[in-house]
Amino acid sequence: MSHPYADLPATAFWRSAVAGTAPEALEGIAAPKFRLDGQSAIATAGSCFAQHVGRALRAAGLNVLDAEPAPPKCPPQVARDYGYGIYSARYGNIYSTRQLLQLLQDAMGDVVDPAAIWPRGRRFHDALRPTIEPDGFASPQEAVALRHTHLGKLRDLFQRATHFVFTLGLTECWADRESGRVYPTCPGVVAGAFDPARHVFMNLGWPEVMADLTAVRDLLRGLNPDLRMILTVSPVPLTATASGQHVLQASTASKAILRAAAGAFAEAHEDVDYFPSYEIVTNPAAGGRFFAPNLREVTAEGVAAAMQAFLAAHGVAERASSAPVALDEDVDLGDVICEEILLEAFRK
Repeated sequence: MSHPYADLPATAFWRSAVAGTAPEALEGIAAPKFRLDGQSAIATAGSCFAQHVGRALRAAGLNVLDAEPAPPKCPPQVARDYGYGIYSARYGNIYSTRQLLQLLQDAMGDVVDPAAIWPRGRRFHDALRPTIEPDGFASPQEAVALRHTHLGKLRDLFQRATHFVFTLGLTECWADRESGRVYPTCPGVVAGAFDPARHVFMNLGWPEVMADLTAVRDLLRGLNPDLRMILTVSPVPLTATASGQHVLQASTASKAILRAAAGAFAEAHEDVDYFPSYEIVTNPAAGGRFFAPNLREVTAEGVAAAMQAFLAAHGVAERASSAPVALDEDVDLGDVICEEILLEAFRK
């Protein structure tokens, strides 16, 4: 008897596409709506895993934009410590869709929130990118002035970009009760002080993530109508949760929301694509080897598998073999700047 499954390709069946296939060589895992090439001008942003994405794209020879390059002759490690060269601008990690949306809103209006300058001792930190100045700024005025400069660079970045690769990381975040502004880390972890009367825990649901993505796309298209988006989801689990749930349950729920939203949003828009880095790294066929012994950090092999699939799908340099992606040799894969990891250090 004939039925819809009779003529499906091997990629449609678990045994042939997953159980019987090497996890570092998944053919057909991605079919891009549009491809990156030598003419593409790429902006990158997102959670910690997005740092690997930018490195791999640069190593493949693609044009990854840098709107805020490091000062001349600045040593590479010093540059990284101060937030240079990690993403396409010096915004640090952008963990949630709400954080991205508010950053773009600030950039469009050149808005700097004075309440988002937090003290630590006698120094001051930009609460919206708290680790880009490890020792903080000398004064709130300096932090505000440099943030205005940063926002101006962002407007230029997205006007020049042809593609924006954004990695969704978390649904959990902390916000100011009055303004609704969210932060990349809980007040008091890097700088500032936690005030339960002022700061509130938020856990974005599917409708909120979808609404954020819609607003982000509208803002970007208003600035650059031809800009295309590529969404990915970080495979890195939560370091800690403030939801009251077991961290495994909270992490699974968060990733499920982000994965479902990213996929649905890409399906709804021709100028938005989804790449399955989350699925590649968490693939059961890898037997856990794509994660470090702490079961959280992604190994070099896992990063290479995801990036190899990405480059192969886009036909970049004919990288269709299972050979590891050539990553930046000057940067250790474990050298990922991630404010969320600091939460573990404060565990009692």
